[in-house]
Amino acid sequence: MRPSSEAKRMEISQVPYASVVRSLMFAMICIRLDIAHAVGMVTRYMTNLSREHWNVVKRVLRYLKGTENVALCYGGSDFIVKGYVDSDYACDLNKSKSTTGYVFALAGGAVSWVSKLQSVVATSTTKAEYVAATQASKEAVC
Repeated sequence: MRPSSEAKRMEISQVPYASVVRSLMFAMICIRLDIAHAVGMVTRYMTNLSREHWNVVKRVLRYLKGTENVALCYGGSDFIVKGYVDSDYACDLNKSKSTTGYVFALAGGAVSWVSKLQSVVATSTTKAEYVAATQASKEAVC
């Protein structure tokens, strides 16, 4: 997906990709866990981006604008921490690595969440799930 001509490379180098992605990361960490996976994907192309990557970032920004009234809500008397974890097998086509995603909720609202590339290459869906469960367990213990 790398731009083929020098003119296209110069054009894409003028977009504030890194700055916008950093802003999205801040929003994701502080208040918008719903964009965690998308932000994780676009950060992989900070130095090797193309017009398609910039279009994805703009799409995330449009999503945020359209859902600005969405917020985390904490309520109820259920003060039990609940955790959910999942992975996808070999979603990164360049490195054949899987992505781990987990969220921990308390009183109906998320308190900890992650969507990130696994550090190892899983040889099966079972191993990818096991790695994800291990990473989530580490977070649960802390």
